[in-house]
Amino acid sequence: MTELPKTPTEFIAALQQIKDNTDAIPLYTNYAAGWTMGGQWDAFLGAITTGDTTWLNQKFAHTAEPFKDNGDETGAYALYKILYDAVANGLTEDDYTTTDWEGCKGMINRGEIGTMVLGSWAVAQMKEADANGSDIGYMPFPITVNGKQYATAAPDYCFGINKESSADNQAAAMVFVKWMVEKSGWCDNEGGYPISKTAPTSFVFDGVEVVNNEAAPDDEADLMNQMNAECELNFNNGGDRKVQEIVEAAATGSMTYDDIMANWTQLWNDAQDSLGVDVTE
Repeated sequence: MTELPKTPTEFIAALQQIKDNTDAIPLYTNYAAGWTMGGQWDAFLGAITTGDTTWLNQKFAHTAEPFKDNGDETGAYALYKILYDAVANGLTEDDYTTTDWEGCKGMINRGEIGTMVLGSWAVAQMKEADANGSDIGYMPFPITVNGKQYATAAPDYCFGINKESSADNQAAAMVFVKWMVEKSGWCDNEGGYPISKTAPTSFVFDGVEVVNNEAAPDDEADLMNQMNAECELNFNNGGDRKVQEIVEAAATGSMTYDDIMANWTQLWNDAQDSLGVDVTE
């Protein structure tokens, strides 16, 4: 394989090539850190896996079977199955309980790890961890929807200017913010995606559409929080255990992947019933 994988099948095949041809760990799960599980894998729900910017915050809570197999390697089913299949096929570390977040940075820099699932913020840390920073790359998540790949961008911390400050100070602050956004190179230093189209950045994916997951309507602004609390799956809300359990099940064979998805569906449907959520699809 000489091109970046664009589907789960291609990605698993690429991991197998790493295993067959190198001594590197193909995919490092970072299981032991905890936050590297749900906090990272959940982040790819929504437009990246469905091609629909309204799915995550407007449709997910109303969907009867959000974890079903779509049959085309898209959706939540395909997302988490990558992790299950990688572990089940021996394409991760030998003992998931001994992963080391700080140690893995130098390991991937030295070529001892092939891939990790992390946000763009992590790239700078991996580059700086040892002497091989130029070997570190960043790729779109390997799911393709109707021939197109998607990446999502969202705000992190924001700049504010005190409206009560003097006109001179406001002008100076605006100049500073403009420099930071357009000229400073902050994005490459910290792994951000530029808000300005003219800002220099290396975080550009050829042929990938960058989108935002659209917000929930005002009258359902808290619905996902309620669903998360009721079903205890906690998507994008610290639901690390559910993803750790995927690793455990795949490693021990205690549950099939379809059994896990069926369990999630039951918990989701029970939460919908309990909260009186209108299930539209």
